[in-house]
Amino acid sequence: MTVNLEVAEGVGTIRLDRPPMNALDVATQDRLKELAEEAGRRDDVRAVVVYGGEKVFAAGADIKEMEDMDHTAMILRARALQESFTAVARIPKPVVAAVTGYALGGGCELALCADFRIAADNAKLGQPEILLGLIPGAGGTQRLARLVGPSKAKDLIFTGRMVKADEALTLGLVDRVVPAAEVYAEAHAWAAKLAQGPAIALRAAKEAIDAGLETDIETGLTVERNWFAGLFATADREIGMRSFVEEGPGKAKFQ
Repeated sequence: MTVNLEVAEGVGTIRLDRPPMNALDVATQDRLKELAEEAGRRDDVRAVVVYGGEKVFAAGADIKEMEDMDHTAMILRARALQESFTAVARIPKPVVAAVTGYALGGGCELALCADFRIAADNAKLGQPEILLGLIPGAGGTQRLARLVGPSKAKDLIFTGRMVKADEALTLGLVDRVVPAAEVYAEAHAWAAKLAQGPAIALRAAKEAIDAGLETDIETGLTVERNWFAGLFATADREIGMRSFVEEGPGKAKFQ
């Protein structure tokens, strides 16, 4: 399989495994969607790491495969391409991308689907589709602009240039930079910590933030209000408040 799901300590690792560069061909895209949906459903998965291995995250789409596609073929494929990435973005649990080596084109777009990005100090990210006479087609024009702002997104997409980890951190494209040997451990630790948290509240927080970014503030506040009130029906809310009163903050053991 070109993508695998491994679960340990409440953390599901979605691992790209298509050497040498984890090129995202059609089969890999479809498998990614399948496993993202599985991770979302499984009760033993409470947080997710997306990882490409020690040397490379994903160098982009399989250009040789795409070269043989004509306009009609891509019309039929483009929605499925986007949906495979959107499935990762819609995992209703915390998701962190552990980025090593190259994360270009579709690889960068996949990292954008995570809630948090930890990059190796040797990572290089970018959206080079313009150099092929194309634009990003798996969410890059939308998610990148929302993450770093339209001007910075246009710079990266118009020029197709790669950015090293330190510049990616300055741009806000990644959230933390660590030595390459520590990337997966750092990402797994971030996910494992959140895997011990209140699952429904974490889902509510993610959905409220993501929904709010897509609408006006009044609608966003309505989404927040409904989730906030709804969480008063959960056992985790009872556990969290009782623990706070009796033991102080940060000591609750959620279900």
